[in-house]
Amino acid sequence: MTRKVSVSIEEVERYWDSRPCNSRHSNAEVGTRLYFEEISKKRYFVESHIPEFAAFQTWQGKRVLDVGCGIGTDGHSFAAYGAEYTGVDLSQASLDLAKRRFQVFDVKGRFLRGNVEQLHEALRLDSYGYDLIWSFGVLHHTPSIDLALAELRKLSDPGVTKIKIMVYASNSWKQRMIDAGYDQPEAQSGCPIARSFTPQEIEYLLVEAGFVVDSIRQDHIFPYRVEEYKRHEFIKQPWFDAMPTEMFRTLEQTLGWHLLIDAHVA
Repeated sequence: MTRKVSVSIEEVERYWDSRPCNSRHSNAEVGTRLYFEEISKKRYFVESHIPEFAAFQTWQGKRVLDVGCGIGTDGHSFAAYGAEYTGVDLSQASLDLAKRRFQVFDVKGRFLRGNVEQLHEALRLDSYGYDLIWSFGVLHHTPSIDLALAELRKLSDPGVTKIKIMVYASNSWKQRMIDAGYDQPEAQSGCPIARSFTPQEIEYLLVEAGFVVDSIRQDHIFPYRVEEYKRHEFIKQPWFDAMPTEMFRTLEQTLGWHLLIDAHVA
């Protein structure tokens, strides 16, 4: 398995600055309450496994570090339930939207710009005991996942910190479509790096970094027709529309694009 790729952090930064993730999931005026509400609604409708995986309500009064916070959708959910929230992202454009979201909804949190491979620098050596480190859809976009996981380990207190991360799954419907030339990893083309992993590969990397893996499960297949989805219409592809719900859920749990990992430090 390739552990590092020849992509620079600067390339990754430019890509996400050009179009922060999910920032076009609303047609409302950017930065308004309606804009952010529509983005949240769409995210949690299409990726309904996120609230269950995050269990936002259970982190009230807890210290939560969001690594790769993007435009602050999950961060808002943590903070709204009373978490002591810190969001870190490489993209200043994303951070600007996240900060605006928190202002609009009058929720508390702090935001720092930084690189997941140098988290201590981003946090200004502020490594106080996080109860949760959350990183959803981020670590597969950095050149060295080894360095990123080593940084997460430095910020984890044994017996205290829980780790919840999502990385892309190589044994998935979407990866098969990408390999066949029918799809791409992200909504916008040209993503500098978007690696995928088997459960065994990501568990090996986590254990090597000093974590104990509690569970790994698979979820999420995007079933909608892309052109209609861009217009905020949720019309399924005919092969998914014809599939019984139970069958589709089985497919998601075996060939889903998201590997959901719970881990801790012993």
